[in-house]
Amino acid sequence: MSRVLIVDDDAAFARALARGLERAGYETTVALDREGALAALEETPFDHACVDLRLGAESGLDLLEALLERQPDLIVVVLTGYASIATAVEATRRGARDYRAKPVGVAEVIAALEGEAGEPAIPEEPLSLSRLKWEHIQRVLQEHDGNISAAARDLGIHRRSLQRMLDKNPPGT
Repeated sequence: MSRVLIVDDDAAFARALARGLERAGYETTVALDREGALAALEETPFDHACVDLRLGAESGLDLLEALLERQPDLIVVVLTGYASIATAVEATRRGARDYRAKPVGVAEVIAALEGEAGEPAIPEEPLSLSRLKWEHIQRVLQEHDGNISAAARDLGIHRRSLQRMLDKNPPGT
């Protein structure tokens, strides 16, 4: 039986995903933050992990690296409600097997964990101007390792304005 560590600050989503994975035959452990995830990994080796991109004020990408430092053979799938091309590339660069946008079903998570998910769906229509702007902001933010002040300076906007933009859902979601 494969063991899956689910790390998400949305407790309801994490519990629902855990129940779905357990019905499919996986053994699950839920952690709601970085400390809980690292503590769980110290107690038990896992085969897979599902890590949310945003864990409150922390980055799931930083946690991804910490998990892989402690267990290099861990297969990690990053899940997010704030999907962007920049963060997908960064997650893969840091060692994630896959990257999936929420809402995501249990079957899709299982396929991603097992390496059978294929490529995420590509929209048939070109990206809107607002979505391109969102993607650019995400790329600049990644270039500055999530530092909002530095990204705002680079974008030529006020830090609070950038923070308000980031607090909104991505266009088209």
